[in-house]
Amino acid sequence: MDWWLLLSLFIIMFLGFVNLWSASTAAGYPFQWKQLQWYLIGSVLMFGMLAFDYRKLASYWVQIYVLTLIMLLLVMFIGKSVSGSQRWISLGVINLQPSEFAKLLMVIVISSVFAQEDKEQYGLSDLWKPLLLVLVPVLLIVKQPDLGTGLLVLGIFASLVYYARLKWTSFIIILGMALAAFPLLWKFMKPYQRRRVEIFLNPESDPFGAGWHVLQSKIAVGSGQLIGKGFMKGTQAQLNFLPEVHTDFAFSIWSEEWGFVGAVALIGVYFFFLVRCLSIAQNARDRFGSFLVFGITAMIFWQLLINVCMVLGLMPVVGIPLPLISYGGSSVLTTMAGVGLIMNVRLRRSLFQRKEAGKPRLGYQKAAAGLGSS
Repeated sequence: MDWWLLLSLFIIMFLGFVNLWSASTAAGYPFQWKQLQWYLIGSVLMFGMLAFDYRKLASYWVQIYVLTLIMLLLVMFIGKSVSGSQRWISLGVINLQPSEFAKLLMVIVISSVFAQEDKEQYGLSDLWKPLLLVLVPVLLIVKQPDLGTGLLVLGIFASLVYYARLKWTSFIIILGMALAAFPLLWKFMKPYQRRRVEIFLNPESDPFGAGWHVLQSKIAVGSGQLIGKGFMKGTQAQLNFLPEVHTDFAFSIWSEEWGFVGAVALIGVYFFFLVRCLSIAQNARDRFGSFLVFGITAMIFWQLLINVCMVLGLMPVVGIPLPLISYGGSSVLTTMAGVGLIMNVRLRRSLFQRKEAGKPRLGYQKAAAGLGSS
């Protein structure tokens, strides 16, 4: 077990609980206790992921892909609509967001595809299959509409392509195609999505309307100064100037109450956690395990980066949660399940090493060991 990884994970969860306690006071609802329930369920799910050999997932990637599509299609027909977006499936006492689970499932699918095609470098002709596999669920997610999560899935895919080693000529071509597609993307964006981009470029144009969220968030972060205003003493949050303090703008209330020092400390814990994950990816026993861990790490990293940049006004508001800090059961379960798979890869590597250490070495292995020691 990577105990440092577990320690950093539980520190993030503890800080998330503390932050939600303050946010719940401002929102007038005990979100922290419901989040604690999700933490406990997620912990059971995380340790449950250690019960099987992760390599078996690569054999069932087709079934996992079909399951992903079924979940996203169910949202279109029986999904629950909230604030104009149909993203949730109601299971009575709880609502689950299939697009959150789709992120992790697509990491498994794409990692399986890349693991099967062992190549030193990939060109455009090698990417049509994984790209096609990704585009279908992305389009279903964008249809909900949930443009932020759809772009996040594409970001995870791009990270895995980078990890698989893309030819630089192919990289330039893809970059040019992506830039050329921006006008087309703008054409298909909904009016409120276009408005978000316009407000991102000039939030002062509508300070009491669409620009309110971003401006109040920047005020909250800046007013925290060096060491913050103190726990539950942030005026922007407690006086309800700052909206969505328990979800999208959780980092804003944290920065207001704990200041620059607290913000850096939180990001530092995330950084340590991500470095441990990358170390596991680098030392994985097989190609699939390496891709799997890197993909999950990319999923967490992009959520962290987008959310922090969003609340600082460096990116448009797209509704991406801060992992394990923002309130949300689907997000917590997805992240914890992903961490469970990372620990699974780490655990299996140690098991393989111990098994091989007990085996008698063959002649060429002894010779290679002797050369290595000399």
